[in-house]
Amino acid sequence: MPVNRTIRRWSIAALLASALALGGCSTQIADMPSLGLPADAPERPKEAGGYLPVHDLPPDRTEEAMKPAELAKIQAELTAARDRQATAATPPKPAKK
Repeated sequence: MPVNRTIRRWSIAALLASALALGGCSTQIADMPSLGLPADAPERPKEAGGYLPVHDLPPDRTEEAMKPAELAKIQAELTAARDRQATAATPPKPAKK
């Protein structure tokens, strides 16, 4: 194998290794105030956030989400729209000769 190819392969390997090494440092680079954050970014909290409150449930609903009359009206509108689309999608029958 010629020396030129060997040097080229070692150069590519070195570039790949340095790219991977620098890629691992990207999170620290993003935290640098002069490089990582834009000027209008909000301040980060001083302490890391805790666990999410998984046992806190929202309060139960006291009223129905939708009244039966509104539900029937919406269902009728959706059925009519479906029927219109079905008739529009049907190709016209060829004329008989």
